[in-house]
Amino acid sequence: MNEKQIIRNGKGDNYNYSQDHCFIKLSSHQTNGELSFVEDTLKPGFYLARHHHKIMTEIFYILEGEVELIFDDETVTVKPGDTITVPPNVWHAASCQQGGKMLTIFKNGQFDLYLEKLSKLTDADFADEKLMKSISAEFDIYEE
Repeated sequence: MNEKQIIRNGKGDNYNYSQDHCFIKLSSHQTNGELSFVEDTLKPGFYLARHHHKIMTEIFYILEGEVELIFDDETVTVKPGDTITVPPNVWHAASCQQGGKMLTIFKNGQFDLYLEKLSKLTDADFADEKLMKSISAEFDIYEE
């Protein structure tokens, strides 16, 4: 990234899914795949299934609402102003019953490219479990 970039409020690559609405604030294209930064509005009832990453570190900063991060040994409720870092190889899930908003930094991950790829899939693609597992693995996301 050789020049400054300003992404205004409500701007950035925009992915609106059934459970959340993401704006990419910094693409991994701009950081040689080392970093991406996402503003994520979690819709009520949000649930992200248990998974882990072999390389990627996730850093969550909560802006609104309460988010439960479920680990093998404990469940942590994070609230506005809280930050939680999930290093590689730590199994985790996430839940947000009332909805919320957070900023997430993905270090050594291309989560923004994962969101982009998901946005191009059909309902039939999403129903193909083998395809979905291969796409997830391509972006360092491993489920049980």
